[in-house]
Amino acid sequence: MEKKRLTKILAKADRAVIAALSARVIKAHPIVVIKEPAKTLAMIKMRDPVKQGMFYIGEVIVCEAIVELDGAKGMAVNMGDDTDKTLNMAIIDAAINKGVFDDMDELLSLEKNQENVLRRENAMHLKTMVNFSSMDEEVPQDDSSFKKT
Repeated sequence: MEKKRLTKILAKADRAVIAALSARVIKAHPIVVIKEPAKTLAMIKMRDPVKQGMFYIGEVIVCEAIVELDGAKGMAVNMGDDTDKTLNMAIIDAAINKGVFDDMDELLSLEKNQENVLRRENAMHLKTMVNFSSMDEEVPQDDSSFKKT
């Protein structure tokens, strides 16, 4: 699984689900924490819609951790200050890197549920969207009832 996709699934998932997946890995394999979960700041990069250039909009608090599982490293960076979830995400990443993660079906199920929630939310937002194209079609009419004095 691609790292970007894995991180997106884990970051959106409930912390209890991530903890349960991580606990299964911890039971079967020794984990060495290389970098304890710690809070830090990361710059948020955005694209300017007019000039198409990149710029930094500001900073956000993130939590990062690095672990090792039987010689395979795993790392996680998660927005916010949830150190436990970030550590569990790093453990899952290490297990996937080592090839010993057995719950890939559960990750795919999490992804599918997250996509369904997003689809429902987008459908709700589309119902409230205003269409301004009808305003463009109106042609101002000359009102000759006003007389200049």
